[in-house]
Amino acid sequence: MQKYCKAIGALVAASALAAGTASAEVEYSIYGGFNSDYIFRGYSNGVDLTEAGLSAATSYAGFDITAGVWYGSWQQGAANFDEVDYTLDVSRDLGFATASIGYIFYHFPNDGGGVFEESADLYFTLSKELFGINTAVKYFWEVEDAGSGHGGYLEFAAGKDYEINSCLTLTTSSILGYLIEENTLSHAQVKLGLAWAFTETATLTPYIAHSWALTEDSFWAASKNELFAGAVLSVSF
Repeated sequence: MQKYCKAIGALVAASALAAGTASAEVEYSIYGGFNSDYIFRGYSNGVDLTEAGLSAATSYAGFDITAGVWYGSWQQGAANFDEVDYTLDVSRDLGFATASIGYIFYHFPNDGGGVFEESADLYFTLSKELFGINTAVKYFWEVEDAGSGHGGYLEFAAGKDYEINSCLTLTTSSILGYLIEENTLSHAQVKLGLAWAFTETATLTPYIAHSWALTEDSFWAASKNELFAGAVLSVSF
């Protein structure tokens, strides 16, 4: 597992070095929140997810670069679990669409209690605004097999924001997941949020969402329809 920690560390360090060399402006964001359920690609890992994260974004030579770390803690039955994800994303506007490539390393302290195993994904995204709707297609390729059955995953996303006033924005999004190896849809999900920008840099977004299970194959055999909700506070600087 150390090679993946070293890989993400080297990528983040290289991004920071490039940004510093170019004297580029770096934007930071910190966030935290609570979610009634931890829904991962349509599958419920547990309940009462508390999360926190930090990201840094900059631009260099026409590329947008974002590095981040996310921490989550939740409960599954009588057991508590923790997860730390490290992410690096590089994107570029190609005119007809925005393309990005990213890397995610999923780390579970204490070996995930024997339930969750470390893994890593490379992902590729094409996104574009169509008729006022933000659309995206994202493919995840599991470069380290954790035996969880979520490799070869394709996701179609669409969403639109509606500004109510200078402080309130209604956010809507939808996701349709597809399992490449199983050749079947995994789930569909819709989400409705209300973003309240109570300062120039701080936003509180409560939300409600629903996920529908669309398959009984593989890892998703135990998945089911889930109604969940939560709220996230983010601050940018």
